[in-house]
Amino acid sequence: MNKVWLITGAGRGFGRAFAEEAVSRGDFVIAGIRRPTDDEFFRRPDVYTVKMDVTNKEEVEAAVEKGTAYFGHLDVLLNNAGFGMSGAFEETSDEELRRLMETDYYGVVNVTRAVLPIFRKQQKGTILSIASQGGLMGYAGSSAYCSAKFAVVGLMQVLHQELASFGIEAAAVCPGAFRTDFRDSSSMVYPKAKVAAYDGTASHQVQKFLQDNTHNQAGDPHLAAKFLFDFLETGKKLPGRILIGKDCCEQVKDDLKEQIASIESYEEASAKTNFAE
Repeated sequence: MNKVWLITGAGRGFGRAFAEEAVSRGDFVIAGIRRPTDDEFFRRPDVYTVKMDVTNKEEVEAAVEKGTAYFGHLDVLLNNAGFGMSGAFEETSDEELRRLMETDYYGVVNVTRAVLPIFRKQQKGTILSIASQGGLMGYAGSSAYCSAKFAVVGLMQVLHQELASFGIEAAAVCPGAFRTDFRDSSSMVYPKAKVAAYDGTASHQVQKFLQDNTHNQAGDPHLAAKFLFDFLETGKKLPGRILIGKDCCEQVKDDLKEQIASIESYEEASAKTNFAE
């Protein structure tokens, strides 16, 4: 049976690549986008377009209801909507941090909550949330973004366990660097405040790197979509985290090795902190 996907942020980047991959395999897509578009893709009979700002709970609930009614059921939620932020922690205002969290984390929360009753009722469903390599490793200049993506990874890790008894699978999808609009001005924002003391430090150097290295990333989002769909079609139990990209897999493995070595360096002393029997 053909699957019905709900994909947020389907207008471009990973969201568009996932939507195109879905219909290429004969599946159907409820495409969540923030603004109307003249793109013919969103007029296909196998694509039902809904206006969805993931920070607006009422809009999310209405979109889920309309899309599910249109196709008659829902099989996969792919939380993809989000944007990036780069700047030193000290430069990032509460307002800027909260805006990012509202979209990148609470957006995932809002849409996931809206579909869970549907999945529980039918005793099946898959929840995939696009996190990032930055949700597994911290990077200078990315305190806000990494915080949001770490939160998404943590949420999916818990839901992976919490929802299993209902026949629902959940996983955080963690891509590395892929050639989307993520690093350009349409998706990446910078704190308005600047603290001169950070000039020349990693927090500011990374901003220049992002600006100078956009649309030339090694990763192909369409191949990422193909990988993820192929992964799902194996029928194997989903892990709580799915890494995508050669560099991502290698760097995360190296980071985990360093973490294990660090723990082992103090483990003996740490293990002596229990009450004496």
